[in-house]
Amino acid sequence: MAFALNSPAFRNGEKIPAKYTADGENLSPPLAWTDAPAGTRSFALIVEDPDAPKGMFRHRGLYNIPGGRSMLPEAVEHGVKTELLGHAVNDFSHRRYDGPAPPKGHGPHHYRFRLAAVDVERLPEQAHARVSDLWAEARRHMLAEAQLVGVYER
Repeated sequence: MAFALNSPAFRNGEKIPAKYTADGENLSPPLAWTDAPAGTRSFALIVEDPDAPKGMFRHRGLYNIPGGRSMLPEAVEHGVKTELLGHAVNDFSHRRYDGPAPPKGHGPHHYRFRLAAVDVERLPEQAHARVSDLWAEARRHMLAEAQLVGVYER
């Protein structure tokens, strides 16, 4: 089987429920993955919108997800911090998930949830690392990538 990323909230290519967007509760959706490659020591996740008017817009960067995990619950960044997940600075200048918020009337946007299986337990902590920096570092250690695309428009 191939490394795969899924969500119980929406299927690949389907509409992201409003609950997971800036128009709703702005919660990160639950995610689950299967068949990570041998040698995976941790994961990194980014969420990006290639349809943004000014080019790629990054909504989330989460890293140092333990290699033994196979899911992230809904709203993983809310509540009491119980694990040492790294959060990169998104293009809203926040260290958290910010859901889809495309311009009204701009048409459907395709939000790519990209999960990298990496060969190191921890990617370097950098106080002001942006999502693009995180992904560049993850690519240096990437064993495989899984992707899930959700669609949203206003």
